[in-house]
Amino acid sequence: MKVVSWNVNGLRACVNKGFMDTFKELDADIFCIQESKLQEGQIDLELAEYHQYWNYAKKKGYSGTAVFSKEEPLHVTYGMDIEEHDREGRVITCEYEKFYLVTVYTPNSKPELARLSYRMKWEDDFLNYLKKLEEKKPVIFCGDLNVAHEEIDLKNPKTNRKNAGFTDEERGKFSNLLDHGFVDTYRYLYPNQEGIYSWWSYRFHARERNAGWRIDYFCISDCLKSYVKDAKIYTEIMGSDHCPVELDIDL
Repeated sequence: MKVVSWNVNGLRACVNKGFMDTFKELDADIFCIQESKLQEGQIDLELAEYHQYWNYAKKKGYSGTAVFSKEEPLHVTYGMDIEEHDREGRVITCEYEKFYLVTVYTPNSKPELARLSYRMKWEDDFLNYLKKLEEKKPVIFCGDLNVAHEEIDLKNPKTNRKNAGFTDEERGKFSNLLDHGFVDTYRYLYPNQEGIYSWWSYRFHARERNAGWRIDYFCISDCLKSYVKDAKIYTEIMGSDHCPVELDIDL
């Protein structure tokens, strides 16, 4: 089974930059997107083989997620059933026979860490949500988690130490998530791989210089790790300030 995740940073813009070509080329069984920046009815994607599920933010042109799945899920839910988190369209959960698939767009802590306290609350609630799902079935979750976990996960760790996405607090929450039985699939397979990132700022020619961050992930319940075949980061694929990431798993 091939699952792909991509923060498209505005789906309509990404469609104009080759999204459909990438979508067809990758030919995923499940394709998840974050930061669609859409409201219902603003785009009509012709995806003949896929069931489509969308979660929109109440605020126009902001956030939003979607899942495109060849197999129809048994059940689909939107959000975490927590009002303060569910206004921004950040979570979709698809239940399949053997697992839950969750796509998530984690809130950014913002410049000067204006939203860090909210982010900490989100992290705790999201972990609790995942663990409740895991009581029933193993979990695969993916998306833009807005954190580079270790120094190996970004080009310039020293100068970003207190910036959003690389604070001790955010990194600690990701460590806590791993301590609670989840596996970062890319690091599981490639523990020492340097220089592979999934997001680059549009400023300062960051992508040309590969001054990036690895903030897009596939994480899985520990009991699934023996089924993982590969984890990929498609650094060469353009169309967004993020690139797609992939999990290949034999379930």
